[in-house]
Amino acid sequence: MTPTQEALAGDLMRRAQEGDEAAYVELLVLLTREARRYVRGKLRSEALFVDDVVQETLVSVHRARHTWHGQRGFAPWFFAIVHSRLIDAIRRQQRRSAREVGVDVLPDRPPPVGRDSPVDIEAVRRALAALPPRQREVVEAIKLRDESTRDIAGRLGMSVPAVKVTAHRGYLALRRMLGVTRDQG
Repeated sequence: MTPTQEALAGDLMRRAQEGDEAAYVELLVLLTREARRYVRGKLRSEALFVDDVVQETLVSVHRARHTWHGQRGFAPWFFAIVHSRLIDAIRRQQRRSAREVGVDVLPDRPPPVGRDSPVDIEAVRRALAALPPRQREVVEAIKLRDESTRDIAGRLGMSVPAVKVTAHRGYLALRRMLGVTRDQG
């Protein structure tokens, strides 16, 4: 922001604080241009969130406009706000990229279950049949019929935690019977 632009921005802010809507609109146009220039200069590349930072900056200016006093320079006040919004956006982007993974190619589909399946369906059926009746009912209800633990508990006269424990014990028994280790499934 040049000294002339800073003087203009200060004058526009004073007038806006006094209720001049046209001055406020003109100020926002000037600040939009300056915020965009500042953010692009700091990022050194075209980032996707430049417009988000500019918009958040304008909202922050609007909310904090009563804190600017004409005795102080306008540019330091304004660029402190822009810089803070930029830092916030960078931190959000870093948090997001730490959790999300972008992929150009979708992962392969899981192998089909059926005749060509590496899963021995008959062995799974035999293992399910070998479970104690209550465990078999709970495991089948959760995994095959997609029932909620609350519904199962009501139907079988059990508490929800008891249904969860029974299901867990059933899964462990199935793993043992099928020879599945923790690393495999």
